[in-house]
Parts: sequence; structure tokens; C-alpha cells
Amino acid sequence: MARFSEREKALILRKKEMSYSQIKEILGVSKSTLSSWLRNYPLSKERIDALRGKNEKRIEKYRETMRTKRESRLHDFYQEQKRNIFPISKRELFIAGLFLYWGEGSKSHEAELAISNTDPSIINFFIIWLTKSLMVPRENLKASLHLYKDMDVKKETDFWSETLNIPVEQFAKPYIKESLVKGINHKGGFGHGTCTLRTGNARLSEKVLMAIKAISDEGKKRP
Repeated sequence: MARFSEREKALILRKKEMSYSQIKEILGVSKSTLSSWLRNYPLSKERIDALRGKNEKRIEKYRETMRTKRESRLHDFYQEQKRNIFPISKRELFIAGLFLYWGEGSKSHEAELAISNTDPSIINFFIIWLTKSLMVPRENLKASLHLYKDMDVKKETDFWSETLNIPVEQFAKPYIKESLVKGINHKGGFGHGTCTLRTGNARLSEKVLMAIKAISDEGKKRP
């Protein structure tokens, strides 16, 4: 009898053009049961479209809420880690630069230190490391660009010069690749080409490479 009463209530609600989810929330009846009871009472196309629109708005509102929460959480983490890391000591800067160079630096030319990257922040940190930790004069820094043939050479050179605070006169003639940057699908990672920043100093290169070797040898030890 109770089941019959629930079915009647479900039918009344359905005639009010409620969705299965809405009826389920009111009556506490499973969607599979409602589907059996109400299969002969479909909603109109207009009502389905209206419900779908409401659902999409609800989903978008949920996504926006989650985005806001994530942004707030990341902001808090950023501020926390910034307080933990800075100010950074000279020794810490030297070690940080060694790990950067270990992963990204060129090891093929023993008479120079060089890093190539599409990310200006990587190159900028390399410059900070060279000038503040290894005491390399800024005038001893040289830059070169790898660009694509559909890129504006002057525009990109000016971009890197301004971003790195390196005079254009310290840039070598760029290497132009025959392929097109718009044909590279890396989500804008090659937006300004690849910059190589180098300084020629054989003794300094040896010092850095031996420091990296010392770290590498330490990592080979069994715990």
C-alpha cells in the first residue's frame, strides 16, 4: 500500500514536469524504480532543455567554486613556501644553481657555462646565479636565440633583451629554424623561441662541473 502511495505521488510530481532527480530527492525512491513507474510519462523536449540548462549552470557554478577554492589554496601555499624559502643565503643560492645546471646546463663545452630554455624565468635565475653566486660580470654574458622562420626576429630579440636585462649588443645572430612555430603544438611553450645564455670561463666551468660531480658521487652512496 505504501508503495502504491509513493507511485501516485511520483506520478503527480511527474505531471508537474519534475525530473527523476527532483522526484528522487522528495520521495527517496531510486531512479531505477522511477524509471519503471514513469516510463510512459516522458518530459517534453522544452522541459528537458530547461532542466539541462539548469544542470549546466549548476555544474558551472560548482566548477567556479572549485576553481576559487583551488586558487585560494595555491595562494596560501605560495605565501607559505615564500616565507620558508626567502631570504636565501649565498650557500643556498650556489647549491640551487648547481642543481639547475645539473639538470639543464650544457656539459659539452668545457670552456663555458650555458643553459638553453624557452622559459625566461629559468634563464633569469641562471643569470642571478652567475652574477651573484659565481661573480660573473654581466658584460661577460652572451645570448643567442633559436627562432622559427615565421617569427619576427627583432621583436623576439627585443623581448629577450628586455626580459633578461641584457643589451641587444650581447646577442649573437639568431639561428632560424625552417619549421613554423604555429605548427608546433606545445601550448605556447615556444612562444618566444629558445634562448641560450652563456659565459666563457674554463676554470669556472671546471669548478661547477666538479661541484656537480661531488653531489652526484654523494648520491651514489648507499643509505
